[in-house]
Amino acid sequence: MKLHLSLITAILFISISFAQKTKDTGEISIRGKFDRLYRVSTNYKGYKVINKEKFLDLKQQVLDSSKASKNLLIEKNNLLKASKLDSKKNKDLLTLTKLTLETALKKENSISFFGIQLSKFIYNLLLWTLVSLLLILVLYLSFKFQKNNFITKRAAQNLKDVEHEYEQHRKKALEREQKLRRTLQDEINKQRNP
Repeated sequence: MKLHLSLITAILFISISFAQKTKDTGEISIRGKFDRLYRVSTNYKGYKVINKEKFLDLKQQVLDSSKASKNLLIEKNNLLKASKLDSKKNKDLLTLTKLTLETALKKENSISFFGIQLSKFIYNLLLWTLVSLLLILVLYLSFKFQKNNFITKRAAQNLKDVEHEYEQHRKKALEREQKLRRTLQDEINKQRNP
């Protein structure tokens, strides 16, 4: 018995909850409300007679719906304006970001050389050309140094040879002069002592 009673109570609660939900969610459109008012109104000599309370109630509902629609329209227009402003801000931000990205890419792909922005390719070309020229200059100067060093050593050797020959020539000349002086002295001595 208790089981039947609790089952009936549960069914009642479920049906009441469904009935309330359908009543809350089942709104009638304005057109439907006008049609209903027309149906419930009475006829008098070909004219429809409308109850004032129902008319005023419908009028208030229509005005409230119109006001709500206007408010909704204003709210949507404000949202649209805000969306347009956001869109404009986003476009401006996108443009600024693109410019910043472009500047960053230019900076990344270029090197400042004596205050002039050069691309990395031109900078590398200039740098390696300069290194190559310096290497060629070093090789040329090294070659010239070796050549001049060889010439200097040969000249020093020639100088030593010439000095040696001069020294020998001087010694021979001195010996000849001494020999000539002796001979001359001998002759003078012979002439004096006859």
